[in-house]
Amino acid sequence: MKLLSGSELVDFIKERQAKQVRNLKQAHHIAPNLAIVRCDEGNKVIDTYMRLKRAYGDDIGVTLEVHDETPKTVMSSIQALNEREDVHGIIVQFPVFPTELGDALVEAVDAAKDVDGLSTHSSFDPATPTAILWLLAGYNVTPENVAIVGRGRLVGAPLEKMLLNSGVSVKSYDIESAHELQARLLEAKIIVTATGQPGLITSDMVAQNAVVVDAGTASEGGVIRGDVAADVRERDDLTITPEKGGVGPLTVAALFDNVILSARRRATAASS
Repeated sequence: MKLLSGSELVDFIKERQAKQVRNLKQAHHIAPNLAIVRCDEGNKVIDTYMRLKRAYGDDIGVTLEVHDETPKTVMSSIQALNEREDVHGIIVQFPVFPTELGDALVEAVDAAKDVDGLSTHSSFDPATPTAILWLLAGYNVTPENVAIVGRGRLVGAPLEKMLLNSGVSVKSYDIESAHELQARLLEAKIIVTATGQPGLITSDMVAQNAVVVDAGTASEGGVIRGDVAADVRERDDLTITPEKGGVGPLTVAALFDNVILSARRRATAASS
């Protein structure tokens, strides 16, 4: 088995980003700042994500603000952050409560600050799909004959679009396609799964010598689980993300890359 470890790649990216942040502060007096808007019911998985993002920002010198909002205050909070010149990136931390607020909140974020790349008008590539492409490139895996399981707005849908725009052959499936998954996935060289359904992808669905990228996240008993079942990880022929430290570290890196890019754009606009 060969592991696709984002944890092994991320330090190189952090070193580059830290230099870029220092340059922005020294040459342009701009301190990159990311604002995260929460509207949830104390989700423990979100708490974990918050700690990871805050630690990453500290490591490279990017300020991170967390705004805990209610359904009544969350929209006005986003609008206020859109107006602040010292905020270079805004993300809505999913899941939100109530869930039906999600689309409207994402679309309310200024296109120039939508560093998650989730709105229809964002000027940034979405973070998790970017991380997946970085991960494959980092281990010299050429994207071809890709099957994506899960068509969500965070991973599956934008990744499909990015790959198709690059001329890659892609087929996408959702959990409603479960009855046909086994036959379809056995035809794929690369499987990317992001459904939040622990254990969905089993060994009998995965072809010999395939590449498996598990970007699914769900909480079971306070533990974050992926989509891949244990029997998949017992195989020696696969190239696969580890249970921890696969896509996640690079997703955070891609998010902060967009924050830095936003700050650089602000610096360029200020000097022109």
